[in-house]
Amino acid sequence: MRGFDTRGPNGEEEQDMGEMIRMTMDDGAEIAVYHAMPEGERRGGLVLIQEIFGVTDHIRELCDDYAADGYEVLSPALFDREHPGFESDYSGPQFERAVQLARELHPFEQSLKDAQTCIDALKGRGPVFITGYCYGGSVAWRMAQISPDLAAASAYYGSLVPTTFGDAAPQCATIAHFGRFDAGIPMEGVEALIAKDHPTAQIFVYEAGHGFNSDRRKDYHEASADLAKERTLMLFEACGG
Repeated sequence: MRGFDTRGPNGEEEQDMGEMIRMTMDDGAEIAVYHAMPEGERRGGLVLIQEIFGVTDHIRELCDDYAADGYEVLSPALFDREHPGFESDYSGPQFERAVQLARELHPFEQSLKDAQTCIDALKGRGPVFITGYCYGGSVAWRMAQISPDLAAASAYYGSLVPTTFGDAAPQCATIAHFGRFDAGIPMEGVEALIAKDHPTAQIFVYEAGHGFNSDRRKDYHEASADLAKERTLMLFEACGG
C-alpha cells in the first residue's frame, strides 16, 4: 500500500517512508498499522504508540525518523475498531472525539494487547523497543511493566505513569520524559515517581510543557525534544539496538 502524501514545512509535498498495512490483533480485529523499514543495518524493532490523535502525519514522521536511525517500526492505529482511519487536530470537534475515544470508547487494555501483537511481530528478528507519546507514553510505560519481550522503553509524558502505574518497576530498562510546566501532569506526581527510585527506570524532567516533542503543538520545545530523542537512542543502543 502506498504511503500517505504530506506537506513539508515550506508547503512542498513529501511522502512517508513507510506504508499503512493491515494486521490482525489478538481479538481477531484487523487494524491499520504504519510500518517503516530501517535504513541501512537493522538495529532492532520498535513499537511506536500514538497520542490520542491517531497515527497522524506527526506520528508517521516520528516512525520514519526512527527508521532512518536503523529501526523497523510498527505503529498501530489503536482506535480503528471504534473509528477507522481516525486522525485529529489538536483542537475543536476532532479533539473532543479523540478524548472520547481514549477515555470512553476504547479500552486501555486493548491498546496494551495491540502493542504486544506488534512486539510479537518484531521479536523474532532481534531486540524490540517501545516508545509512546501522551496516551502512548502511558501504554509504553505499562508495557515495560508487563511484557517480557522488550529490551527497553521510552515513555513521553504519559499521565497514567505517575498515578495509575507508578508503583511497579518496569521489567526492562525504561526512561520517562515529563515537562515541568505540563498543566495536565502535576510535578508533585512526577516527583513522587522519582522518589520511588525504581531500579529499572530513570525519570527526566524538561523545562517545557505538555507535548514538547511535537513541532505541531504550541508547547513544542526543540531543545527538550532533541535531548529526549538523544537519550532514547542512547538507551536503545545500550540495550542491544
